[in-house]
Amino acid sequence: MKLDYLIVGSGLSGAVFAREATARGKRCLVIEKREHPGGNIRCENREGINVHLHGAHVFHANQRETWDYVNRLTPFNHFINSPLAYYRGRLFNLPFNMNTFYQLWGCITPDEAREKIARQIEEAAITGEPKNLEEQALALCGKDIYLHLIKGYTEKQWGRDATMLPPGIIRRVPLRYTFNNNYFNDPYQGIPVGGYNRLVEALLEGVEVKTSCDFFDDRPYFESVADKILYTGRLDDFFDRSLGTLEYRSLHFEHQLVEQPDFQGNAVVNYTERQVPYTRIIEHKHFESGNQPRTIITREFPDEYSQDHEPYYPVNDARNENLLAKYRELARARQRVIFRGRLAEYKYHDMDDTVEAILQLVKTEFK
Repeated sequence: MKLDYLIVGSGLSGAVFAREATARGKRCLVIEKREHPGGNIRCENREGINVHLHGAHVFHANQRETWDYVNRLTPFNHFINSPLAYYRGRLFNLPFNMNTFYQLWGCITPDEAREKIARQIEEAAITGEPKNLEEQALALCGKDIYLHLIKGYTEKQWGRDATMLPPGIIRRVPLRYTFNNNYFNDPYQGIPVGGYNRLVEALLEGVEVKTSCDFFDDRPYFESVADKILYTGRLDDFFDRSLGTLEYRSLHFEHQLVEQPDFQGNAVVNYTERQVPYTRIIEHKHFESGNQPRTIITREFPDEYSQDHEPYYPVNDARNENLLAKYRELARARQRVIFRGRLAEYKYHDMDDTVEAILQLVKTEFK
């Protein structure tokens, strides 16, 4: 019997669609080229700690419906993301708020902080439109925040000097004039109790899934087995990179077991000096308030992308945006194929946006 949908990729986009299509009586097959389902939200339990294998994932949502949807699948805790930044032996609170301004300058009131920032912006004397990321940041927050907390981290992330990066990478610098270290403004935030694998398992319950199965290993066959395809892989790969390669920045992770119960006292600490090769250290037990006798940390290193590296962040410069527009034109002509997810859309998505986008797709697909 022919499938209704072949779903290429078992990350959040593919898994939510598979659940909703199956619930509506559609026959689906999910194929995943990795050994396990879940994409980049997959965890691995080590020492009783759920390790986020592909970087810290904190689910946050502005819409109550989205929060209720994932919590019906598996309960979430109430973890609040409050990262720290380490710069030359000092710690600063993130996002930039009154705690940060006190740590930088001793400011006690919002008016003092506003005055300090306004004075530094004036001293930066950026006239006209900023020509690069450095000028953009100086025009938005002044030199101290930029030099301590933005410059080195951003240069590591993108692999080039801030003066060589386009200003559009930083469209705004969120400055909060309250003593509030909650990184997100969204009212709903947390981590699945027991890790993200619980969420993936709930989404894919009752759905046929084949792992270690690459769409491109037998493309003619896979294109023939279903009426429609939901494709969540790289957009340019689908078209054999015939127009050129969409560029990404990659990451690599070094996981370490530490023979002590607590390494840094916080889930995430960013390292904002250019000289420190990693951008942050994640201590996974703090996502779920673990009290295990040992701890596991992950150092996250930015990396150039190549064929043997995982694509993480799209490079949204003029060259890639122009190429993306051409690939999207090709995609629109493929009526049997639905392109969704961060790779297929060449766009970074928060997890709540991913869920909401697929639920909206379901409404139009199954009228």
